[in-house]
Amino acid sequence: MAKLSQDDLLAQFEEMTLIELSEFVKAFEDKFDVTAAAAVAVAGPAVGGAAPEAAEEQDEFDVILEGAGDKKIQVIKVVRELTSLGLKEAKDLVDGTPKPVLEKVAKEAAEKAAESLKAAGASVTVK
Repeated sequence: MAKLSQDDLLAQFEEMTLIELSEFVKAFEDKFDVTAAAAVAVAGPAVGGAAPEAAEEQDEFDVILEGAGDKKIQVIKVVRELTSLGLKEAKDLVDGTPKPVLEKVAKEAAEKAAESLKAAGASVTVK
């Protein structure tokens, strides 16, 4: 078997996913009875560095029903339209405010749902 240069090994590692690389490190530690604490420490900041970027661009929103207002029946109807809940479940959701109506939906869907609920007389928060 031909000996691989350091550049060849690095090129192979670049093509691996983090999970594959983690499995390789575990196998390496088992084979040679060593620990690769320095390699894990180096990978830690790289993963942490990507997290703030994801937090800046929120793409999932929750629509929280804060109160039904005066037109409770209309709000229940809108909740049923937005969700797959039955009449009793929708009523229980409206009665138990504040409760999430929709969770982890796109911004456009959250805004449409909030507008529909507000038009029915409910107070709504989008988070």
